[in-house]
Amino acid sequence: MNKIIQHRPLFIFISALIILAGLASLLIFGLKPGIDFSSGSILTIKFDQTVSVDELTQELRSLGQNEAIVQITGDGDFLIRTSELDVSQKVTLETALEEAFGSLTERGFENVDPLIAKQTTQMALIAIGAALVGILLYVTWAFRRMPKPFHYGTCAVIALFHDALVVLGIFALLAGIFGWEINLMFVIGIMAVIGYSINNTVVVFDRIRENQLKGIHPSFDVVVNQSIMETIVRSINSSFTVIITVVALMLFLGASIQNLSVVLLIGLIAGTYDSLFVAPSLLVTWENGDWGKLLKPFKRA
Repeated sequence: MNKIIQHRPLFIFISALIILAGLASLLIFGLKPGIDFSSGSILTIKFDQTVSVDELTQELRSLGQNEAIVQITGDGDFLIRTSELDVSQKVTLETALEEAFGSLTERGFENVDPLIAKQTTQMALIAIGAALVGILLYVTWAFRRMPKPFHYGTCAVIALFHDALVVLGIFALLAGIFGWEINLMFVIGIMAVIGYSINNTVVVFDRIRENQLKGIHPSFDVVVNQSIMETIVRSINSSFTVIITVVALMLFLGASIQNLSVVLLIGLIAGTYDSLFVAPSLLVTWENGDWGKLLKPFKRA
């Protein structure tokens, strides 16, 4: 642990493998847009008697809703995602389900038309892009007194891309296996992860700045390594306490915020890793100009 930065090729290699696996998952499975990003309807119902997800899904198929996706909430309600339904089609569907499973109660119903879905997608992408550009400018400005402030900003943003790609890759896998969809909760989760991760990264970078200004060692590698050692316990402990909260959300709030809680869990783990090992490693590599060394992850520095 006292020579963390010497193993930076290994850390970058691990990140590269995870990202490549995520990209492969995206190419193979892709992401399934939820109702927020594609036109369709969501009908929330509750049956008076016990009905399984498989039984409901099979019945929907027999009613012509072949693309219907069924989820169950922690309260026992069913979220049914279908192609866009008008009021009469919704009533017809509910009547057919009552005939198959008995009385039911409608908890909610909403439609999203294609134009609104397209606008939502565009605004979500703009929001994430604006956040990344803003972070790049802010971190560069915050470290303006350092010899190469742009390096700090760029490495921080690259680390954030690392987090986003990890989350996207895992969600593509979940979409392919379990049919999970992305929605606005997913975007909110990504934004929250970006905010938390950059906070951890800035803490490490700020300690690097302090130690370099103190002149604790002429070698930048040693300064960065010492800074990581001084902040690693704080970063891990802070992330762990947040992860406990996120796990509680997953256990007790169920499907209603499923995307948000899962994105936060994945992003917190990935963000803690890249804040301590990826961003500082990139910073040192850029400072030393030894990018070729990253091709030798198992060679001792």
